[in-house]
Amino acid sequence: MSDQTCGEGSTGTGSTGSGRVKRRRFLAGGASSVAALVALSGCSGSSGSGGTDGGSSDGGSGSGGSTATDSGSTGGATVGTPGPNAEEITMVLTPGTPSDAKRRYMPMKNLIEGEVDGVDVTMRVPLNYSAIRPALQSEQAEIGMDDVTLISNPDIMDVYGTTVTGGSAFYFSVMLTQPDSNVQGPADVEGKTWAFADRLSTSGSIFALYALQEAGLDIGEAPTGDPVDFEGSWSDHDQAIQRVANDKAVGATTWGGNGLPHIPEKYESDFPDRVKNKSSYLDTLDTEEPKLRPVWFSFPIPKQPVYARKTWDSPKKQEIGEVLVNSTKEKIQQYYPSDYNEEELPFTTLQDTSMETYQPVIKRMNAVGIDPAA
Repeated sequence: MSDQTCGEGSTGTGSTGSGRVKRRRFLAGGASSVAALVALSGCSGSSGSGGTDGGSSDGGSGSGGSTATDSGSTGGATVGTPGPNAEEITMVLTPGTPSDAKRRYMPMKNLIEGEVDGVDVTMRVPLNYSAIRPALQSEQAEIGMDDVTLISNPDIMDVYGTTVTGGSAFYFSVMLTQPDSNVQGPADVEGKTWAFADRLSTSGSIFALYALQEAGLDIGEAPTGDPVDFEGSWSDHDQAIQRVANDKAVGATTWGGNGLPHIPEKYESDFPDRVKNKSSYLDTLDTEEPKLRPVWFSFPIPKQPVYARKTWDSPKKQEIGEVLVNSTKEKIQQYYPSDYNEEELPFTTLQDTSMETYQPVIKRMNAVGIDPAA
C-alpha cells in the first residue's frame, strides 16, 4: 500500500551495490483460485507489444508515453519485440488510475525487457489492494509492489527491495482541506466528512486513521467499516481529491506526490522541516486544481517493496531482481519513452530491505484493527 508506486520524501539510499538479490522469508496465508480470478478480472493491463487486456483501452503507456515496441526504441536503449517464445511476466502495480500508474512504471517495464533477454512484461492495475494477494497465490502474477501484501503473507514472496524514486526510499501521507474550512489538524475532523483513498492504502487511509485516533477521535470500525466521530468515504487517491473539489468532503487524505500539486506555494513556509528538507515533490506545488490547505503530514514512510512470488520457478526471476537492484538513474533514463515526463519521478533502483523497515506500517495497521495476517 505504500502507494503508488508513489513516493515522496526522505533521504533514502540507492542500490546496495552487491549485485545480489537478498531474499527474506516471512509469513504465509491462503486464498482460493476463484478469489484470484475475481481479483484480477478488473485489472487494467498492457502487454509488451502495446496491446491491452482486462478490458482496458489505456495501452501500455497510459496517456503519457509510448510502449517499448511502438517504435522499437525508448529514446535511448533499444527495446525490441520480445519474440514468440518470450516468457510472459505479469507485474501488478498498486491501485490507482490505470493510465497514470502504467505511465509512471513504463521505464521499469522497459528496463526489464531491455536488460533481460526473452521476457514480455505486462503491467496490470488492480481495483484495490485486496486483489493483489490472491492473484499471486493463484499464479496469475509474478511480480508485485505493495507493503500490505508483503506484510500479510511474506512467506509467499521473494523480496527484491524497497523502491527508490526521486533519490528517496520514503514518502509522506498528507491531510488536505478546503482553504476556508475550520480544520487545523486531525482533532478538527470530528463531525466532518472526510475522503480517503483505498481502505488498505498506507498513506491514503491507515496512517491518517492512526493520526485521527491519536487525536482522540473514535474511528469505529474504520477502515473496514464506518467511523463514529466523523463521516468517511473510501475510493482512491485521485477520487479523494475530487470529492473535496466537488464539495462532497471537507478534506482528503492522500500521498505527498498526489497532494502537493494542490497546495499553494504560500503554505510552504509552514511545512514541517522533515517535508521541506526531504520532499521530492516541492517543485510541483501549486500546479493543479483544486487548491487545498495542508493540515497534517506524516513522518517519512518507507516506499513500497518490489517482490516476486516464491512459486515462480524461472531463472528470469533472479535476473530481473539483479537488474532492478543494480539500476541507476543514468541506466533508467535510457529506457524513458520519448515523451516521458521526468517529473513523474520514475523508479531509479531498489534499496535492500527487511520486515524491520515496515514495522511503523505494521504498528499502525494493528492500531486501527487490521490484522496483517488475516
